[in-house]
Amino acid sequence: MIKDKSIFIKNIYYMLAYAYQSLQQENYKDIATEKFDNVHNLLAAILAKGVALQLKQGLYREYVNHQDNLMLLRGKINIHGSIKNKIMRKQLLTCDYDLLSENNLLNQIIKTTIVLLIRLANVKEKYKNELRKELLFFNNVDTLEAKSIKWFNLTFQRNNRNYQLLVGICQLIIEGLLLTTESGVYRLQSWIDEQRMCHLYEKFILEYYKKHYPVLSVKAAQIPWGLDDGVSYMLPKMQSDITLRKGNTVLIIDAKYYSHTMQTNFSKRSLISHNLYQIFTYVKNYSYSFGEYENKVSGMLLYAKTDEEIQPDNVYQMHGNQISVKTLDLNKDFSEIKQQLARIAESHFALSKTH
Repeated sequence: MIKDKSIFIKNIYYMLAYAYQSLQQENYKDIATEKFDNVHNLLAAILAKGVALQLKQGLYREYVNHQDNLMLLRGKINIHGSIKNKIMRKQLLTCDYDLLSENNLLNQIIKTTIVLLIRLANVKEKYKNELRKELLFFNNVDTLEAKSIKWFNLTFQRNNRNYQLLVGICQLIIEGLLLTTESGVYRLQSWIDEQRMCHLYEKFILEYYKKHYPVLSVKAAQIPWGLDDGVSYMLPKMQSDITLRKGNTVLIIDAKYYSHTMQTNFSKRSLISHNLYQIFTYVKNYSYSFGEYENKVSGMLLYAKTDEEIQPDNVYQMHGNQISVKTLDLNKDFSEIKQQLARIAESHFALSKTH
């Protein structure tokens, strides 16, 4: 799909930098100037740099529950265990208590990812050496079974906010890149899978417009159903990828990252039907939410450009609304990608070219 892989890998860094704002800090700028021959080395470099920065502040610690047989009371008495000790004529109390520990889920995820990267042949030795040095600081931290991590259980607050980038990179590595061979040995796929790349692609576009177009309201907005009687029981949520709004002018963008942007039926190529149905539904229901007020709601399917011979570039007027299908070429210098995104916003909202 990508003709010049080195350009695309560098753009993955920029996409990550928008998706995770902390990557735009001064501390990570040397990574932006480095050349990478595969995505794995890029992610290993980011993780190594991020962990090094975190180690300067100290590993995040949280209270973890412990149970021990002790001579003196600590925390709360465990009645069942203490009775058992009494029966066995042990002069000990079974106590349940909390201990501030580095051996928590966030650090376990980071250590597990570091161990996996060190074992992989296609990660350069320079990054492995950095990660090996950092691994020494995780002696008191357990490793996990990578595929058993429940990412949806993770929570971040003020004390561990710095971990969002680190854990996000770990998730991209573990969920998006890991496969297991029949012998149970981990290996990396040659590229990030479509699902993970699509999520990054969506997040990048959303955060790009948030940063560079403060004049617009930029959200991943839920769209209400245009119901006549208000009954919404069992209706699915309509969740947009990116919604740009200025007053009553709205552009709903559905970001799509596929290896193929068209469908083929009996040798005839056409737009992917369910994508078109979805964006049309979003547009009509959003427009309905304005009621009697005049509005201009448009929709866009924004595909990541592939190397297919035919690329979608169409604008349709459908029942009073504009639906367009465009491509974003991620295999260009990032300055050109910014220009492509600028043209989309500026043409729809009649903005001056200041970005």
